[in-house]
Amino acid sequence: MHLVRYLSPVDGRPVPGVRTGDSVAPLEGVNSFAELLRLPLDELQAAVGKVGAEVPVDGLKFLPPIDGRGEVWCAGVTYERSRGARMEESSEQSVYDKVYTADRPELFQKAPAWRVVVDREPVGIRSDSGHDVPEPELAVVANSHGEIVGFTICNDMSSRSIEGVNPLYVPQAKLFAGGCALASGIRPVWEVADPKALGINLVIRRGEDEVFSGTTSTEKLVRDLKDLIDALFLPNDFPDGVILATGTGIVPELDFALAEGDVITITIDELGTLTNPVAVGTEPFAFLATDNLEGIR
Repeated sequence: MHLVRYLSPVDGRPVPGVRTGDSVAPLEGVNSFAELLRLPLDELQAAVGKVGAEVPVDGLKFLPPIDGRGEVWCAGVTYERSRGARMEESSEQSVYDKVYTADRPELFQKAPAWRVVVDREPVGIRSDSGHDVPEPELAVVANSHGEIVGFTICNDMSSRSIEGVNPLYVPQAKLFAGGCALASGIRPVWEVADPKALGINLVIRRGEDEVFSGTTSTEKLVRDLKDLIDALFLPNDFPDGVILATGTGIVPELDFALAEGDVITITIDELGTLTNPVAVGTEPFAFLATDNLEGIR
């Protein structure tokens, strides 16, 4: 089971639903993910059990699993590989070593709901960067009460060249058009036995060639998932819920950089797959603002 958003084949409005296999059923009495994520976990689970008539997924347009005032945040330097990669690329290596073992995690806002792209839509790299990589991450979905209600896949796109010059450039290295992709479905928390035991796989293809692949497991994540959520909620309210990407354990070597047209595929056990082609600059993402103005996302 996955919680999804899709465009109604009847009237074209965004609809929250439950996907099972090759069919989707709309949630009854729930008009948005924002409404769903305002509910306590027990009420959310009950709401997910009330669905309408199923429709086949063929031909449906799926939307990012976040809307309203929802936000995507990220945690950084939560895997040993991430610490090492950040230190390799940076002129200020010690800051990454310190945050890896610090009591306070590194947390930063990645994107509001309207800037998020979904499976099969493009992800972006900055035109002024030159060295960019995907970061495949387990993403934790929390409701407005700070309870973990599900999990999904995030591609936290990153400019290594910009962050490497100075850690204070992290906002520019992380927040840009097409910089945040989410899988189309959220796997409910009650269906994932152990989120700290999930395999993660990344494959990057350039034309017909596989130019990079890597694997890791969430068991290598040094932070407790609930601790990360608690740290996020301590100074903030998230009235329509929040999705927190928990960091990456796969970072290509310094001699690899993404190119326009590359195709990135991230797979996480029990959650599914996220696939996105790579585009450059802001123009390929103008549709995000237009779609939201027209109310179709």
